[in-house]
Amino acid sequence: MSVLLFGVSHRSAPVSVLEQLSTAESDQVKIVEQVLQSPLVTEAMILSTCNRVEIYAVVDAFHAGLSAIGQVLSEHSGMSMADLTKYAYVRYSEAAVEHLFSVASGLDSAVVGEQQVLGQVRRAYASAEANNTVGRVLHELAQRALSVGKRVHTETGIDAAGASVVSVALGIASTQLGDAALQGRTAVVIGAGSMGALSAAHLVRSGVEHIHVVNRSLPRAQRLARKIRDSGVTADAIALDQMAAALTGADVAVCCTGAVSPVVSLADVHHALAGGNRDEATQPLVICDLGMPRDVDAAVAGLPGVRVIDMDRIQREPSAQVATSDTDAAHGIVAREVATYLAGQRMAEVTPTVTALRQRAADVVTAELLRLDHRLPDLDTAQREEVARTVRRVVDKLLHAPTVRVKQLASSPGGDSYAEALRELFELDPTAVDAVATAGELPIVPGGFDVGAETGSAG
Repeated sequence: MSVLLFGVSHRSAPVSVLEQLSTAESDQVKIVEQVLQSPLVTEAMILSTCNRVEIYAVVDAFHAGLSAIGQVLSEHSGMSMADLTKYAYVRYSEAAVEHLFSVASGLDSAVVGEQQVLGQVRRAYASAEANNTVGRVLHELAQRALSVGKRVHTETGIDAAGASVVSVALGIASTQLGDAALQGRTAVVIGAGSMGALSAAHLVRSGVEHIHVVNRSLPRAQRLARKIRDSGVTADAIALDQMAAALTGADVAVCCTGAVSPVVSLADVHHALAGGNRDEATQPLVICDLGMPRDVDAAVAGLPGVRVIDMDRIQREPSAQVATSDTDAAHGIVAREVATYLAGQRMAEVTPTVTALRQRAADVVTAELLRLDHRLPDLDTAQREEVARTVRRVVDKLLHAPTVRVKQLASSPGGDSYAEALRELFELDPTAVDAVATAGELPIVPGGFDVGAETGSAG
């Protein structure tokens, strides 16, 4: 069985296609359950962010597994398989491992080096674990990916050099606002989740004077507003149906909800502009739409006095890229970690064969010692034990070199053929090997690695 990845991201598709594929959290669980209905898929996990929808699955057969996953995403998005495959990419086995490690490291993000995707991978794995859709293979892969991502951010300059989507968006907003940038401005944060909290933190550091927090759940908005006030900036909480009033007089708004349709309407912005008495040329309303799908009605961008910064614009910004030396260092870590992981997996695959061989040898020794007891019943206990030790030593010494060597050879590419040769040479029963492998599966470790803050929709 191998890992198959079927994905669509900002690198392969326009925002409009990603919007069609975007999923609410409850739908993500259903998608994975549908994928697992195929008898060829034994484990599955979905990674859905503002910039990607990827399904990782353990499959028995490549083409059939690919068809099963593609069909589920086609039905969910309403896209035909032909249209979906225009924008999709597929990675299998080693390539799937390399891709997930790169994603967790921030190397495949819209803003290279941003950390938010690491939390998103963690959340995707935690969800799959909670719903019992991952087994040994994806458990080990996800855990290692989280570890690799954390190592890249710790050991390279990619974290400092690579800005988050929020900081890039607010950087563009600052240029749109002109003199003094965000200093002393009034801001609106629409969405009080983890991405909203990140946006508020950036706004506080940028020197804004007041922040309105708008959210469907008012208590959640109130909690974020309290945190903002604790940092020394005035803030209030506003219900979603009062958004137009919040936008009136605001200089910048950051929209980052998990809604599946726009929450900022053309009427909301019209109302805000009418009540703001602003000069369209010198006092524009800058709206950063970080939602996926879009939080802001597309028609808003055509209004005079409004500047909309969306994900397409952010991805074109030079500040979204990091220094070549940092990306090279990060790619180097990922490449080494992939090689180490794959070598470990190949060694793990041969271990059941080695264990089954040693068990077979032990069974033969036991049977022969029983025959010796029947043929020489007069041997005293000390003699019998010495004979037994001698026979076992002989067998152990004969098996030591080939079993150690086969593990070493198995760690190299194509190493699985050595385990197959061992099974053939010693006529090992495949069911016995499978039984050893099943008994030796690692337990799922609740919670996984602690990789820091979880965030909303940046990756």
